[in-house]
Amino acid sequence: MIELHPDMLLPADFDDVLLRLLHAHPAGQSEYALLQALATEFPASLFAEPGALRHPLQLFRLHFLLFHQLYRLADQVAQQGLVLDIHALKIQLRPRLPGVAGLQVDDPLRRYYLDWDHWRDTNRDDVERLIDSFWRGRVSVSEPEVSAALAVLELDEGADAAACRRQYRRLLSQHHPDRGGSTARAQEINQAMLILQRYYGKN
Repeated sequence: MIELHPDMLLPADFDDVLLRLLHAHPAGQSEYALLQALATEFPASLFAEPGALRHPLQLFRLHFLLFHQLYRLADQVAQQGLVLDIHALKIQLRPRLPGVAGLQVDDPLRRYYLDWDHWRDTNRDDVERLIDSFWRGRVSVSEPEVSAALAVLELDEGADAAACRRQYRRLLSQHHPDRGGSTARAQEINQAMLILQRYYGKN
C-alpha cells in the first residue's frame, strides 16, 4: 500500500497559487472561500471533487491538507517579515508588527496540523466525534487548562472572551520585551491566550 504524503496530493505549483490567493485578499478570507478558490484554480485536484465539502471525512481531509500546507507556508513567509494568521473564519497574510519578531509561540494547533499522522489515521468515526465536540463547544481544551490560562492572564474563573482579549492586550503591552519586559512572560501570555481562543472558539 502506497504511503500518501502532502506533496503527492497537491499540484506542483500549489504553494505559489496559494500565496497569490492570500496576497489578493489582504483583509483575509474564510477557509470556505479559500477552498472554493482552490477548486477553481485546480479543477483536477482533490479540492474540486464533487461533494467534497459535504462528506465529513473528505471535508476533514481537505481541511487538514489545507491547514497543513498553510502552517508550512507560514514558516516560509516568516523569513520575509510576514505573518500568516490561520483560523477557519479568517486566513490572512499580513506584515509582522514592529517588535514582535522575537516572540516564538508554542501553538498546539500548529503541532497538530504539521503532524501528518493525524491526516492518515483519522477515520469517519473520529471525524463524527470531532464534529460533536465542536458543536458542544470547548474543543479539545480541559477545564484545568482553562483555569491555568485564566490565572496566567490574572483573570477570575468565568471571565468571558471579551475580558480575556482586553486583558491579553494589556498584559502583552506591559510585558513585551521591546518595552523592557520578559520574553518568557510574553510567551506565557501568548500561550494562555491560544488556549482561551480554542476554548471560546474565537479568532
